[in-house]
Amino acid sequence: MEFRDIEIFLTLAEELHFGRTAERLHVSSARVSQSIKRQERRIGAALFDRTSRTVTLTPIGCRLRDDLRQGYDLIQAGLARATASGLGASGTLRLGVMGALGNELRPVIDAFRARHLNCDVQLQEFHFADAFTPLRENAVDMQLMWSPVREPGMTVGPVTLTEGRVLAIAADHPMAVKEAASMEDFGDHPTIAPAAGPPDYWIEAMAPAHTPSGRPVPRGPAAKTFHEVLALVASGQGMCPLNAHVARYYTHPGIVLLPILDAPLTEWVLVWRTGAESPLIRAFARAARQIGPRPINDHSPD
Repeated sequence: MEFRDIEIFLTLAEELHFGRTAERLHVSSARVSQSIKRQERRIGAALFDRTSRTVTLTPIGCRLRDDLRQGYDLIQAGLARATASGLGASGTLRLGVMGALGNELRPVIDAFRARHLNCDVQLQEFHFADAFTPLRENAVDMQLMWSPVREPGMTVGPVTLTEGRVLAIAADHPMAVKEAASMEDFGDHPTIAPAAGPPDYWIEAMAPAHTPSGRPVPRGPAAKTFHEVLALVASGQGMCPLNAHVARYYTHPGIVLLPILDAPLTEWVLVWRTGAESPLIRAFARAARQIGPRPINDHSPD
């Protein structure tokens, strides 16, 4: 039995549906049917019982599935280890993330671990007020950051997550009765400012200094961490634009989150030091590219 025929048989034994098996293996339904018929002729017995509505394994099919599965899994694991060795990827990738975004990266992390069995990922949190220091000081190998990133010596990798934005305001704020906010609203109320540290262009992408019409945005008190931002907003000292995943992962007494209808989409990109690029970094970036950008609000992380 050819390896591809084993793969088709085991996949059909799992899916019990010719169409789903073909889609999963990127072949035609006719290719699946031909493979199974060929194996049944070779064995001299039916492996599946088919009706117009169902596909089930015969007792002989069940026995063959059990006999083949262990060997197939061992072959796949061996190929994965050989691929990882050939690429030179091994060890633990130190990945910097903000807050809950590590959970949103689970599909990429799981795919990376499955393809590179000698590799792992260690998540480390960083704060926006000191965003680039962990990379510069080699405390992490790679970070997930909102774009744009225009730092010298940094490589910007694939867009991995996308999402909209919300405006955090105090529950007793005059705007709290509105259903949504606009970027022009920023000119009417002070906005929480980040503590000194990250480059101006990077903060400007999230909390602009001017409205679309050119009005200046008054700055409120500075915050070094996300929880400081929430405390300042709840106390009425200013409002703050945030990424929309905040509504999923964080609640805070006395804060209302309004969708910002005309805010640009936030794109989260992988970033690493150009001079420190390694097979491990390239392998993780490759896994992210293969999965592609994922809208945070269009899936359940659990």
